[in-house]
Amino acid sequence: MSGADNSFQHILVIDDDERLRLLLRRFLEESDFRVTDVGSAADARKALAGIIFDLIIVDIMMPGETGLEFLADIRKDNKVPALFLTAMAETEHRIAGLESGADDYMSKPFEPRELVLRIRSILARAVTRPGKTDSTISFGPYSFDRNTGILMHTSGRIHITTAEQKLMTSFAATPDTVMSRDDIAAAMDSSMRGRSIDVAVARLRAKIEPDPRYPVYLQTVRNKGWLLRTDGAIGGTNAVS
Repeated sequence: MSGADNSFQHILVIDDDERLRLLLRRFLEESDFRVTDVGSAADARKALAGIIFDLIIVDIMMPGETGLEFLADIRKDNKVPALFLTAMAETEHRIAGLESGADDYMSKPFEPRELVLRIRSILARAVTRPGKTDSTISFGPYSFDRNTGILMHTSGRIHITTAEQKLMTSFAATPDTVMSRDDIAAAMDSSMRGRSIDVAVARLRAKIEPDPRYPVYLQTVRNKGWLLRTDGAIGGTNAVS
C-alpha cells in the first residue's frame, strides 16, 4: 500500500515474537512507514532514549516487564501515541490497556489493513491535537506557542524559565530570520542586553539541541547574530554554530 505520505513517520514495534515483528515491519514499510522493532520493554526504553517515534505498537504479554507496566511507566514523561496489539482480547484487558495510556487496542489475529487505518487515525489525531494554533511554530520535534510561552517536545513539555520564554518568543516572532543582539534586546524591551543574551542563548540551546556544540535549530550566523531555523535544516553558508 502506497500513496500516503508516511515517509517521515517512524513506528516502534515492541513484541517478543520475532516472527510477528518481522511481518509487521514488512507490512508497515510497504505502507510507507519507517519501522524499528525490539523484543522487550528494556530494549524499547533504549530505543526511546535515542529516537523520537511518532507511534509505538506494544504487545502486552512479554517476558519481564509487561506492555501494560511499560506503557504506564513511560507515560510519566512520554506522550508518544501508543497502540496495543495483543492476543488478550477480553473486555477487561482492553479497558486495562486504555487506562494505562494507550490510544487504541487491537486483538490478535488482526487484519493488517485495519491496523494501518487505526495507525493513521491515531497519527492524524496527534497532529491536530488541541494547542496547535496559528501562534505555534514547529522545529524538529519541538513546538512553541508564542501566546502561552509553552515549549513542547513530542515526548512532553520542556521547562524553560521566564527569560528563556521571552527569548524564544523573540525568535519565534521572526523564524528563519537573523536577529542581532540589538534586535533581541529591542524585542525583549531591553530586559536582556549584551552578553546576557549570549548566556541565555547557550542555556536555551542546552535544552533544545541534540548537541549544543553543533546547533541544528538555534544557529549562529557569523558576525550577525542568531536565527531559529524552523525547518530543522543544517546549513546556510553563514550558519556556523
